[in-house]
Amino acid sequence: MTLFGVKVPHRKNTKDKKPLRMSAPSLMYYPASQHIGAPGKPVVKVGDTVNVGSLLFESGGFVGSPIYSSVSGKVKKIEDMLQSNGSYVPCVVVENDGENVIDPSVKAPNVNDYDSFINAVKASGVVGLGGAGFPTAVKLGVGDVSRIEIVVINGAECEPYITSDTRTMLDRSEDISEGIHLLRKYLGVEKVVIGIEKNKPECIEEMKRIAGQHEGVVEVKPLPSIYPQGGEKVLVYNATGRVIGEGKLPIDAGVIVINCTTLACIASYIRDGMPLVEKCVTVDGSAVKEPQNVIVPIGTPASAVFDFCGGFKEEPGKVLYGGPMMGVSVSDLNAPVIKQTNALIAFNEKDAMPKKTTPCIRCGRCTNTCPFGLAPVSFAKAYEQNDMEMLEKLRANLCMECGCCAYACPAGIPLVQKNKLAKAALAAYLKKKKEENK
Repeated sequence: MTLFGVKVPHRKNTKDKKPLRMSAPSLMYYPASQHIGAPGKPVVKVGDTVNVGSLLFESGGFVGSPIYSSVSGKVKKIEDMLQSNGSYVPCVVVENDGENVIDPSVKAPNVNDYDSFINAVKASGVVGLGGAGFPTAVKLGVGDVSRIEIVVINGAECEPYITSDTRTMLDRSEDISEGIHLLRKYLGVEKVVIGIEKNKPECIEEMKRIAGQHEGVVEVKPLPSIYPQGGEKVLVYNATGRVIGEGKLPIDAGVIVINCTTLACIASYIRDGMPLVEKCVTVDGSAVKEPQNVIVPIGTPASAVFDFCGGFKEEPGKVLYGGPMMGVSVSDLNAPVIKQTNALIAFNEKDAMPKKTTPCIRCGRCTNTCPFGLAPVSFAKAYEQNDMEMLEKLRANLCMECGCCAYACPAGIPLVQKNKLAKAALAAYLKKKKEENK
């Protein structure tokens, strides 16, 4: 397995800034889709009173997660909200009363075995908090725990600017330690590797201290600062030497990967029963007046978060959920912070300007930097020619849309966008092919 990548500027401007807690604004927005999988199903109606920790959406399917209110107040309306992928989902709008009344249902769960542990993780509403958003209960619910040989804790945080996981490792290290204890107790885990890029020496030292609490079970693995070090397949290979095969999951290689903030939040929920209702969000970028890490109530409009950080010093040309490599563009500053939001990055007009696109010179940099040695230019050509068989042969589905190819391309070709279109077309082709062969 060939693993490459790109050297990106770190720009960890907020790594030394402990998170500041902001108050929730008057109106809070909770879309039904805040994770990979089925959107949630509303369990409230207009006029209902809700509290902090009240259930707003129950899980909409096996790959799903409940969503809770982060404020107390009344449900003002339920409306459709446009998502970044172009779809609409129900959104519960809560008028915040400012009282922060805790819901009576918030209490520590009774956890005494594997099944009750998985049920607690599901009830917590916790998903992959590094940005991926995969429901954690589904990931941990492997059934046969003997399949789990190694747990890899993802502390790589390889995207430029983002430091929210860094702050978790420094400020919530005991929660991470408690999370490791829970994994050992209820999943029978005997080997834990914490993968951290070498550009975070303070985190490496703190996690080594935590490792000392676990009788030789935990290894801290300093990793090269090469993007996309935090990508699941890349991280597993560099932290354990194991290869996740094409079309396979980490558990097929005996591994489970869990983000460090996700693990800390599981420990917190099992201790006090408060579900996931807030996020540590890095706010940065050339348009932001006062870059900061902020504890944000989920459902808070992005505009309120930027206001908390002093507003904009320049008119933003682009605002992103997440980092500049894999982040999603925010089209409306009223869009809320959701479970997956680990950063809000605002660039000025100059930094937001894309490269000028020129013809491909066949330099091969896109392939040379791809973590999996794929050929993005060939994807684009096959897609333009509607050659689905070639896309399948080129293994386009392996692309994780990390952006290394576009970053390295001297011609400024928007390869990631082309890759996404190619993958979507290939998925539709394979689905049709499967149906025809039934």
